[in-house]
Amino acid sequence: MLRTRLTERLKISYPIIQAGMAGGVTTPQLVAAVSNAGGLGTLGAGYMSKEQIRSAVETIRRLTNRPFAVNLFIPESYQENVEDIQAMNRTLDTFRDELGIPNSPDITKAAEPFLEQLDVVIDLKVPVFSFTFGIPDSTVIQRLKQADIYTIGTATTVKEALALQESGIDAIVAQGSEAGGHRGTFADKAETALIGTMALVPQVADAVSVPVIAAGGIMDGRGLAACLMLGADCVQMGTAFIACPESGAHPVYKNALEVASEENTAITKMYSGKAARGLMTTFMHRMSSYQGNVPPYPIQNALTSDIRRAAAKANNPEYMSLWAGQGLRLVKPSPAAVVVEETARKAADVIRNFFSNGDLSLI
Repeated sequence: MLRTRLTERLKISYPIIQAGMAGGVTTPQLVAAVSNAGGLGTLGAGYMSKEQIRSAVETIRRLTNRPFAVNLFIPESYQENVEDIQAMNRTLDTFRDELGIPNSPDITKAAEPFLEQLDVVIDLKVPVFSFTFGIPDSTVIQRLKQADIYTIGTATTVKEALALQESGIDAIVAQGSEAGGHRGTFADKAETALIGTMALVPQVADAVSVPVIAAGGIMDGRGLAACLMLGADCVQMGTAFIACPESGAHPVYKNALEVASEENTAITKMYSGKAARGLMTTFMHRMSSYQGNVPPYPIQNALTSDIRRAAAKANNPEYMSLWAGQGLRLVKPSPAAVVVEETARKAADVIRNFFSNGDLSLI
């Protein structure tokens, strides 16, 4: 009942992908647990060095012989404005003072070299490569195809989905506005690409011929069933896995998710320079009145990294980035395998009950 062309191609039991949440949430243990349960686990490797990626992939392979994915960020061009950085640092220093850490630290590296990260993915023949923030250039796509690596891109509009299909990408994540974490928008401003999952998925499914993966606010089997009805071949779930014991999320992050509700999230650029949805924090509230120019990603992300690390060390969630989608009331601290299996079972029950009890004369 839950077999789709994507489950067949990826050789997974259920049309469930665990989102590649970067920053330490997607431990090898979480990735392997999801894959072993019949879904597709994903290592969020956007902030990892090539050595860290290699080590994590090798650990995943020791824990599972099932397919899995690695997710990276497509690099974007940006301008580094010294005056904007200095102005931002002056404001961020107020948080650093409160945390007792040095003011205006030097940034030695804003992001890991994408091509070095990619080399490891290809060298290790990772089964699936997913990405966000843009489209790889044709040379990268050709290298991935030659290595027989399945590719999944992220779109927040139909225009972006069509561009991904034109580039030769194998499948597309249709990321609705309910989704937690960074927006994958690359063809428009993030503010104009906040289309809800229910509206976005059928429009993307009608526009492209490649498999569509629904993302945004999907927390259980009801969401999976609904997305399959809308034309998706699979769903991608992120927030639903953050509270799992295998997740690498900080304990105060997990606790914050479990007591939050759907109105507690907001979209901000203040942590990273790129629009992202997370739990409202004191940092977000205070920075919302910032009058200067926010340095672009990944500069702003590097500028706030010491604050986020110090806050985590101090068990202070108010200065941490607590990425989360809008399905917060449905978060459960269950093992990852339970999340996968219960989601699949509930979806099958919903679909079975609909077709057994519904009035099919109208179909």
